[in-house]
Amino acid sequence: MRELGMIRQYNLEPGSPMSSHAKQKTSLPDKQDLEAMSIFRYELRKFLRVSEEIANAAGITTLQYQLLLHIRGFPERQWATVGELAERLQAAPNGTAALVSRCETAGLVTRKADRTDRRQVQVHLTAKGERCLLRLAAEHKAHYGSFGWVFGARDE
Repeated sequence: MRELGMIRQYNLEPGSPMSSHAKQKTSLPDKQDLEAMSIFRYELRKFLRVSEEIANAAGITTLQYQLLLHIRGFPERQWATVGELAERLQAAPNGTAALVSRCETAGLVTRKADRTDRRQVQVHLTAKGERCLLRLAAEHKAHYGSFGWVFGARDE
């Protein structure tokens, strides 16, 4: 698919300078750039719409789903701090703390004090949160097909 090849040329790896504060050399986009940007935005919008439908059908918000995903998907461990989650969600820490509280009330997550640094609070999935995440992630994964760069060429 020509469109996806155009999208792949852009660095969308974690940690790439995609933030609004990143200083980058600015040049005017050409027609190919505009087409690639349009396709990317179109595919992203379609995915976000489907993601919202999937989450809402399960009785949670897309932000709650994303929080669960970022907790379980955090590299090299199965929990994250509120600050780390705020960064992943691109949200204010106080708003993220409120989201964690709502998920805790729903029985999806639990907070645990960090044993080595009492100032840090670890956010963990509960068994209910894990089941919810895996069910929704399976539905989402089916829709990632148009985003080949998400999973790469891995074997299923």
